[in-house]
Formats: sequence, C-alpha cells, structure tokens
Amino acid sequence: MTLKIDPSRKISSIKEEFNAAFPFLRLEFFNRQHKVNALSSKKDMITKDAPLNEIKHIKHNHCIEITEDMPVQVLEQLFQKEFGIATQVFRKSGQSWLETSVTDDWTLKRQNEEGMELSGMNA
Repeated sequence: MTLKIDPSRKISSIKEEFNAAFPFLRLEFFNRQHKVNALSSKKDMITKDAPLNEIKHIKHNHCIEITEDMPVQVLEQLFQKEFGIATQVFRKSGQSWLETSVTDDWTLKRQNEEGMELSGMNA
C-alpha cells in the first residue's frame, strides 16, 4: 500500500487507511518515541484528531510505501525518520489491543495473522 502523508491530512484518516490494509493492526501516534522493545507511555499518545501540520510541522506531501513483509520496527522508524512522528503498532488480541513492542521484528503480515488468530477469526 502507498500511504499518502500531506500536511492537511488528519491522523484519523491515516490510521483508518492503515487499518483497512491490516485489519488486525492499529497505528497510534505519540509525542515521544519509545525505546526498542519498550512500551510507549499512554500519556504521550496523541489523541487529538488534528491535521499533521498541527502536530508536527510537516510542510510537503510525502508517500510511504508499506508492504506486508515490512517489519514493524522498520515502519515505526520510517515515520520517525521521515516526519519526526513517533508511532507504535498495536495488534488485536480478542477484544483488546496490545503493543507489538516485544515482537517489533515481526513483519506486518505476521502481526496481522497473529491478531486474526488471537481474535478467533481463523481463515
């Protein structure tokens, strides 16, 4: 998938587009980057649904190519490096969402499949 990042785009639309491609994964944005294999602080989660340029001073349109064989940590590092936005991928587990911090080396496909299995939605 190609995820378009432009200054006027709201966080919710980016999250929805990511979730449409990976229905058992969720992308969250934070004010601070978490350490490798560490949990993000809930108090740092960006809950305001604002355009990106209000949160980080993004001035130009960008596109991110996201593939199912991309490891979670690569996606998170890409957002940090390209836009200065800390992100964390969460995986569905039943009715809950768990941070993937311990399994950041797994691919998005593997995370999504694990979420499907943990949610009782076996194919």
